[in-house]
Amino acid sequence: MSDIHQIVKMDQGGVNDRILAKESKADFRRIEAASVKMPTCFTSAEGKRFFVRLFNTLQLNMHFISVIARTRLDHDDIVKVEASVRAKLDAVNESLNSAIDGAEALFKAHGITSVATYDTVALSVDVSVLSSFGRRFLEVLGKLDQLMPLLQTLEIHEVITAQAVDIQRASLKRQVRDVANGARNLATGLRRRMNAMGERGEGGPESVPAPAANVQASGVLAQELEATGDDASVSSATDTMEPVVAAVVVK
Repeated sequence: MSDIHQIVKMDQGGVNDRILAKESKADFRRIEAASVKMPTCFTSAEGKRFFVRLFNTLQLNMHFISVIARTRLDHDDIVKVEASVRAKLDAVNESLNSAIDGAEALFKAHGITSVATYDTVALSVDVSVLSSFGRRFLEVLGKLDQLMPLLQTLEIHEVITAQAVDIQRASLKRQVRDVANGARNLATGLRRRMNAMGERGEGGPESVPAPAANVQASGVLAQELEATGDDASVSSATDTMEPVVAAVVVK
């Protein structure tokens, strides 16, 4: 390895600096909730970038949904929104588990005993986790980071094609991204409803005078869930996810 360093310039942390520099800093100054500090390490390009771009955004949006919106909106509506996000987390977690199991099976079938490693410096951080949603999304990002070198190893050994790796990587990245984007869209919808209530001078769910108002609010919530590709039922979200294992093409 020392000989390699003499003829090749190796990363000394510059990659991580560029990733961090491109992303805007999340503003946690108004968050008063306690958090659990979890040491986390990402090695893949996908894991690093998705963590930096999506994790804090999801945490802030879920804090708004679960804490702030709950003080003004109907609790049953908030439960439906949380169930929608939880369903997406369950679905992508299942997809990643299936992909990792499939990759490990191919390792065993082809006698591969070592995994490709990265020459770039790992991104090691102590993460402040605000809620179970943040913890579960952090686990999803960790599994994505774990899978990436497995797929690269299989491609290097020509067990699967580069095209198959690209298809599977794109599918999983889309599913992970959809979790964060869905939470953001739902939080935006709830924020609009709270702003509308403020304009009407309503103090919260207890101030809605008639059942018809609750029916109308429930209809708006259903539209917001539909707009994010979600359903209020947890089971329906898992049924629509593409089976990731099918994307692995054995040569």
